[in-house]
Amino acid sequence: MNDFVRIFDTTLRDGEQSPGCSMTTPQKLVMARALAELGVDVIEAGFAAASPDDFNAVASIAREVKGSRVAALARCQRQDIERAAAALEQAEAGRIHVFIATSDIHLAHKLRMSRAEALEAAAAGVELARRYCEDVEFSAEDASRSDPAYLAEVMSAAVEAGATTLNVPDTVGYAIPAEYGAMFAYLSAHVRGIEKAILSCHCHDDLGLAVANSLAAIQNGARQVECTINGIGERAGNAALEEIVMALRTRANHFGVGTRIKTQRLYPTSRQLIAVTGSAVARNKAIIGENAFAHESGIHQHGMLRNRETYEIMAPEDVGVSRSQLVLGKHSGRAALSDRLRELGFELDEAALNQAFAHFKALADKKKEVFDADLEAIALGSTGNEQGPWRLLGVQINGAIGRDAVPSASVRLAHESGRIVQEAAVGDGPVHAIFAAIERATAAVIKLRQYQVRSISTGEDAQGEARIEVEADGRDYRGRAVSTDILEASALALVEVINRLERRRALAAQEEAVA
Repeated sequence: MNDFVRIFDTTLRDGEQSPGCSMTTPQKLVMARALAELGVDVIEAGFAAASPDDFNAVASIAREVKGSRVAALARCQRQDIERAAAALEQAEAGRIHVFIATSDIHLAHKLRMSRAEALEAAAAGVELARRYCEDVEFSAEDASRSDPAYLAEVMSAAVEAGATTLNVPDTVGYAIPAEYGAMFAYLSAHVRGIEKAILSCHCHDDLGLAVANSLAAIQNGARQVECTINGIGERAGNAALEEIVMALRTRANHFGVGTRIKTQRLYPTSRQLIAVTGSAVARNKAIIGENAFAHESGIHQHGMLRNRETYEIMAPEDVGVSRSQLVLGKHSGRAALSDRLRELGFELDEAALNQAFAHFKALADKKKEVFDADLEAIALGSTGNEQGPWRLLGVQINGAIGRDAVPSASVRLAHESGRIVQEAAVGDGPVHAIFAAIERATAAVIKLRQYQVRSISTGEDAQGEARIEVEADGRDYRGRAVSTDILEASALALVEVINRLERRRALAAQEEAVA
């Protein structure tokens, strides 16, 4: 397939900038491997010059992830470009992605540069990057609000300096499909040497048009799309990878071009991101939402029974959603678990499978039947108790039910330093008491913004999922956990949130020490 749309995934860079979606280097590695398995062409691993931690994350992904090209972002500045090149040294295939703003509003108020100065900086940045890497991408930040003629001049200079990909970002989500598509048509006709480069689009969703704009760009010559899993990203987010990929596949006759994505990996990859960040998607989210293939209307159900194409334009299996609800139990063996996880889209190595089987047996002892949703939680390691420094050892609830009852909770936590901390607290209800005890034990100062619980499978012994969002230090943090005991799940979710907070503070302290 010579003519295809390259998928440039920026979940680990632009996506991570979404409030509450920050990731540690090990978590980024988990996601990078999932993206490589999904078949993305380019993984933007991060902004290497932003911090030592970002540098280490890019370097780790470049060293350990194979099968996808690894990109590092850099401003058109020597220090940024040299840091990006150093981080990509061990990459199987690397790309330096340089950018500078080209809109008059950015030039005047952010960069305080003239058009001529920005053009010169763009060319110099690409030329320097090309000395370190054969694959160089140039992005004109805020391109959709830039003067088309000036933008074409900057792009022409970038090609002449050695850029192999030209990105046209709709940085603030301002464009509408007709004008954004027309911009690509204009650049195709006016950029000197355009035949030497691939045109790329990068759309934000401030007006809810990121996917529509991306598809308009493809119709007008773009052959790379920059997007994120679940559409995460700054403000309203980025174009959703899964929506673009399935639009091109489902309407292949209309677009006449496809991708190299293994679409059966879309749902597992989406769920992996949810597990890593604790950030959920809406039930009615296209492609990967829980309602995407659900039919409640009697008329719809009747049509589905006759022919599912009456109300389904794509098969759930095509995106990795299983139709079956095969039930496993405590007598099921390791091979049965492995086969079912594989059918659900999870390929686990020996160590991960051993861990998953241990979790499965422990869960099967508590439940009569283990459903696909339970297995998914196991495969994703969604225990809420995986990342230190704090680990929940136990929780106990006391208190009668009634208007005058005063519930209390006691918790035991272990710190990575070896300390065991035990605290108790009272609250308006059992969950409030648990949270108060955990906050006291960890000395965390947080403001609870949102707390949600739901069942992830069926039956009286169903597992419950708890989701928490808090505010601390002026940032949002999210956590989730799963357990057959919803109170335990709530406690685990809060511990996960506090661990995210502690890791962020430790990282900030390291960066301050280096500075």
